[in-house]
Amino acid sequence: MDCNKDGSGETQDFIRKAVRDDLEGGRFRSVHTRFPPEPNGYLHIGHAKAICIDFGMAREFGGLCNLRFDDTNPVKEDVEFADAIMHDIRWLGFDWGDRLYYASDYFEKLCEYALQLIDAGHAYVCDLTADEIRDYRGTLTRPGRPSPYRERSREENLALFKRMAAGEFPDGSRTLRAKIDMASPNINMRDPVIFRILHAEHHRTGDRWKIYPTYDFAHGQSDSLEGITHSLCSLEFEIHRPLYDWFCETLGIHHPRQIEFARLNLSYTVMSKRKLRTLVEEGYVTGWDDPRMPTLCGLRRRGYTPRAIRDFCERIGVNKMDSTVDIALLEHCLREDLNTRAQRRMVVLDPVRLVLDNWPAGKVEMVEAENNPEDANAGRRHIPFSGELFIEREDVMENPPPKYHRLAPGREVRLKHGYYVTCTGIEKDTSGRITLVHAHYDPASRGGWSDDGRKVLGTLHWVSAAEAVDIEVRIYDRLFRVEKPELKTEGADEAPAREEISAQDIAAGREYLGCLNADSLRVLSVCRAEPALADAQPGEFFQFLRQGYFVPDTASQPGKMVFNLSVRLKDSWKKV
Repeated sequence: MDCNKDGSGETQDFIRKAVRDDLEGGRFRSVHTRFPPEPNGYLHIGHAKAICIDFGMAREFGGLCNLRFDDTNPVKEDVEFADAIMHDIRWLGFDWGDRLYYASDYFEKLCEYALQLIDAGHAYVCDLTADEIRDYRGTLTRPGRPSPYRERSREENLALFKRMAAGEFPDGSRTLRAKIDMASPNINMRDPVIFRILHAEHHRTGDRWKIYPTYDFAHGQSDSLEGITHSLCSLEFEIHRPLYDWFCETLGIHHPRQIEFARLNLSYTVMSKRKLRTLVEEGYVTGWDDPRMPTLCGLRRRGYTPRAIRDFCERIGVNKMDSTVDIALLEHCLREDLNTRAQRRMVVLDPVRLVLDNWPAGKVEMVEAENNPEDANAGRRHIPFSGELFIEREDVMENPPPKYHRLAPGREVRLKHGYYVTCTGIEKDTSGRITLVHAHYDPASRGGWSDDGRKVLGTLHWVSAAEAVDIEVRIYDRLFRVEKPELKTEGADEAPAREEISAQDIAAGREYLGCLNADSLRVLSVCRAEPALADAQPGEFFQFLRQGYFVPDTASQPGKMVFNLSVRLKDSWKKV
């Protein structure tokens, strides 16, 4: 963590220090940030970090934060994505007030800036193709070569640019380039393209525009027009900062300060929007909101809460070094949040019938249980208990190994909130699979406790067979089997996970597809739950005892509830 101490002795990260220094030194009188997403996909957990930084800094310093869509590429953009982004930001707990902007709001002004650069001899129209521009630009070890069109006259450049804007030329035939330095060690300063021809329908401006600004040109000038003081962005834009500064200085406009931070990389996850789009479009997942996806809509559907995500972003902090955060920390933050708010329920995922042979025939008794032992105000509920119950198949064995503290012939266990029971017999089918368990209950142990002092090591959850409701449970695991699925070079332990991907796909940057976890989703279609879950509502959180935290899925229908596993109870991060 890149941090130091301020005058109060409090630890502050480098962004907070820079912002505070700018205010105290008089560079800016207030703080005004922005979050500038492209409306070409759904936000993911990496964007959540940026949102928390952009909106969080403004909130902390009593400033403002805009939402501005970088809609400069109409080929990939859609209103669907813009609407989803706004929903996700609000869900996360932030709001931009009346400061919703689009880069397309400034297309007219950006054209004026382009004409200003041409008029001052700082831009020219170039006829090179995209491939030729790349070749002329050179490499990190080879300087660039001037375009043959670099010395066009001011009058010719002005006339050609106006004809580009009028739609007289086909796509890709001409570009407008800034005239900077073809020998610069920073390739971004070697006459970058600032406008390109694109005859495409824009989701906001229709077919009005035939030319569109590049990100590097639109971004800084949009910041300037909105009075942004601090342009906070991820580390890959650090090398673009000299260009950002050059445009503001050359145009003589308000000059925000760009500050870069390391983007979020999460283990067992890919964070590239392009790669996430591939997973969706090629059917590896069911959609952008698939609960295995790192998208905010996917995390929300899985049961992640805004509080847990904000807590996670706060814990990982702000730094300048690229690193990979263990996904176990994100899961830990969710457990900490849900532990205090999730209602406890009993659900049997793989049911086997348990018959209490000495239970009075036809008797149904209501036992009392707390809804959440961590919340004194959560209240209590009543659960039916009868002589025929369902328990987990894994909770009974005919010949158990040592230290097995669940049901077996002659073994006694506690049924949570119910009674002590002792196994008296087991029935199996022809394949040897247990189909029925017989037991006797101890009437003196009501509530799951006994006054005689005997110790019972095992406690099982259960549901009454007659009153149980059928539900479907979806058990989600990590989408990828290796910690860093985007690496092209893998260790011996990761090699088997990559065998299914072809050499062509690896060369094309699709190596992560060979790391997909085939067991990332298990659907348990015949689970038995206590009656209280029949009326579960979207947005409610539950802890299934001994299993994990679950939420109702959007696929739920009346009479057929579907629940998604949010996170298991076991917390590996606590050990770390």
